[in-house]
Amino acid sequence: MRKPLLFLVPVMLTGCTVGPNYAGPPTTASHAVARGSFVRAGVQTTADTPALSTWWEGFNDPLLNALVADALAHSPTIDQVTARVREAQAQARQQKTSRLPSVSANGTVIRADLPPIGGQGEGTDLTFYNLGLNAAWELDLFGGGRRANEQANANVGARIADLADAQVSLTAGVAQAYVALRDVQERIRLNAHSTDLQKRQIALTRQRFDLGTASKLDLERLQEQLEQTQAQAIPLAAQRDEYLNQLAVLTGRTPGALDATLSTAMPVPLPPAQVAVGDPAQLIARRPDVRAAERQLAAATAGVGVSKAKELPTVRFLGLLGLGGTTPGAVFDLGNLTTLAAPSLSWSVLDFGRAKAATRASEAQRDAADATYRRTVLEALEDAETQLSRFANTRLQLGQLAQAEATSARAATLNRQRVAAGTSRLIDQLDIERQQIAARIAVAQAKAGLSTSYIGVNKALGLGWSAPDTAAISAGAGPKTAGPTPR
Repeated sequence: MRKPLLFLVPVMLTGCTVGPNYAGPPTTASHAVARGSFVRAGVQTTADTPALSTWWEGFNDPLLNALVADALAHSPTIDQVTARVREAQAQARQQKTSRLPSVSANGTVIRADLPPIGGQGEGTDLTFYNLGLNAAWELDLFGGGRRANEQANANVGARIADLADAQVSLTAGVAQAYVALRDVQERIRLNAHSTDLQKRQIALTRQRFDLGTASKLDLERLQEQLEQTQAQAIPLAAQRDEYLNQLAVLTGRTPGALDATLSTAMPVPLPPAQVAVGDPAQLIARRPDVRAAERQLAAATAGVGVSKAKELPTVRFLGLLGLGGTTPGAVFDLGNLTTLAAPSLSWSVLDFGRAKAATRASEAQRDAADATYRRTVLEALEDAETQLSRFANTRLQLGQLAQAEATSARAATLNRQRVAAGTSRLIDQLDIERQQIAARIAVAQAKAGLSTSYIGVNKALGLGWSAPDTAAISAGAGPKTAGPTPR
């Protein structure tokens, strides 16, 4: 009775799991979390929890909403990262099944021509037929398999976080390109208006030159200003085409596919008066890059256990069940049943420290992942604070430039009254209006800057993603093509 009991020992040991247990990420930025608010948050922000996946709707621009939805549905970047999630899921399933016994069926026919014994008489022809099952199972004595499962599952979580991070970058990229397009379209319009005014100035100055009341220098100076203004329109056209191309590619189309849809100039969309930003603790829990770093730390921690288990003995069970004989019919005769069970123990007791070195390397990888997580948290907080400061100061700049534009408009109105009264020249009025257009251009650029900084805030807060349907991803949907052009 003692021998069977010996085989129960490894079974009883299967509850042992080597390596450190993952207890969650290290405490990082505790001061920021305890403070409960961002340092650079301005009066235009609130501590309310922001909407996770639809921040761009704050612009109240239906066309932008359609472009973002189209990009999320058809971007090749999203498809690429989704495929990596499927790959990680498949690897996790593969790792899980590797702990189960493996069974294989085989059929064998052996033909042998044997020489005569002692060189006397005739040789022997022998044919052997066999049909059977082979089984193999490695016991998870020290939990190496369980740690490998933990590692694989953590890798799946990291890839899902990468998918969310790709969604954040994509939605921000679409919004940034859209705002930049509307900004450059407005500047092209204002540049054309300024060109018309300068041409009128030149025409009036040429009349005065013909009458001897203006100098050639005055005429040349105005001509130079006109040429500079016209030159500024050339790169603006190139920028417009660049943003049109970006938006087409971001939504999974070829460059030029959205020209007809977006060619009509529209005002730059502006952010809401109040912006919900939450607090640092929410940021740490929400940002996809932080979530990915945390899952990578979990995977690296499990990897230490995987390596540690390789330093210890392994027990394998091999089994054979077969039917066979010298005739084909013998494989159907239960009297020819052959069984074999062969437990084996292996342990690399003399590997010159290779297994221990592998464990040390895994521990170093765990420590590096720990540092990467802490750095990622700090960089996320830095990004958020920087973008919040930029958003607050851009809003102040816009206010100042709006006041300057209002002053320019009042000056144009007053001088227009003087022209009507005959106390000021029309050419002076045209110059004032040209300066007013320059003020409008500055305001338009500041509006675009404000909207761009609002986008930066939402990206820094880790907004713009939604939890994926992991079952649908695992099913493996095929490549997608862009849908109809947004209207």
